[in-house]
Amino acid sequence: MSRTATVSRKTRETTITLALRLDGEGRASVSTGIGFLDHLLSAVACHARIDLELSCEGDLHVDDHHTAEDCAIAIGTAIDQALGARTGIARFGSAYAPLDEALARAVVDLSGRPFARVRLGLRRERIGALAAENATHVLASIATNARMTLHVDVAEGDNDHHRAEAAFKAFALALRQAVALDGAAGVPSTKGSL
Repeated sequence: MSRTATVSRKTRETTITLALRLDGEGRASVSTGIGFLDHLLSAVACHARIDLELSCEGDLHVDDHHTAEDCAIAIGTAIDQALGARTGIARFGSAYAPLDEALARAVVDLSGRPFARVRLGLRRERIGALAAENATHVLASIATNARMTLHVDVAEGDNDHHRAEAAFKAFALALRQAVALDGAAGVPSTKGSL
């Protein structure tokens, strides 16, 4: 079973091409025009062991919001497509990730029901060229478009770069568990479908 997806998304605000392989090696080639966003998305690919190629040309002369949001929409859509009927997956995943003084927790349920509660507790207005509020928005937009339930929070940390990166790494580790094929033949749900 090939768990891959390609997404092309073109609006007046962004032009995105994306290729994703769930059963990858953690290779990433990410170019959004926002360095810190590239860093966070590359960390997700690495720690989730997902291969991700993502190129975005966005209206960065306006601000970073459209680029960040649309890249997250594309990633979430690709995860959803690659999962297909979601048969044979573990479905649930949870992880803690430290980064120096920061500690983040993420819990994933590939339920088919989109919901996100993301609490990063960032204090700075920006981290590099990424608005801090958009770090939260990226995780929520991935969850919505992947049709997953996602809870992420940061329990400790003084440095906002560390807090955000720990959160994305925790998400990646939890996602890696949830998408894993566990040998079961059916859909992991008492309802019989996700």
